[in-house]
Amino acid sequence: MTELWRPTDAGVLELPSGRVVRGRGLRHPLPPGPVPDFAVYLLGKRPPEVSWESRWLRWPDFRLPADPAEAREVLADVWARAEAERVEVACGGGIGRTGTALACLAVLDGVPADRAVEFVRGTYHPRAVETPWQKRYVRRFAS
Repeated sequence: MTELWRPTDAGVLELPSGRVVRGRGLRHPLPPGPVPDFAVYLLGKRPPEVSWESRWLRWPDFRLPADPAEAREVLADVWARAEAERVEVACGGGIGRTGTALACLAVLDGVPADRAVEFVRGTYHPRAVETPWQKRYVRRFAS
């Protein structure tokens, strides 16, 4: 069985259900410790190859996912897998797109959509979810 990350590990967000997901910026070094079992990379162009299972979700910097239906499917998969696997969500800086995705995961986990950005800012990064349209995306994610 996979040893999951601890909520005290760098960049790890603990959802109310107890699931943990690591957010990070790809411009920063890989944190010490075990690598992800599965990762989703939120980038405008294809990410570099990694040695673990990963998926690319086309999501340009400061914008929204290019395909909202695919984003919903991918994030639902991340949420489900986080129960038993080390799952990572990452973009270039680890704040805007990653924060938005983490807030959507919080919504899937039962956090009210109008409180999800506040939840992620309080538990992951104080500037997570950078733009007004990213905030609106999270609020509408529940519908």
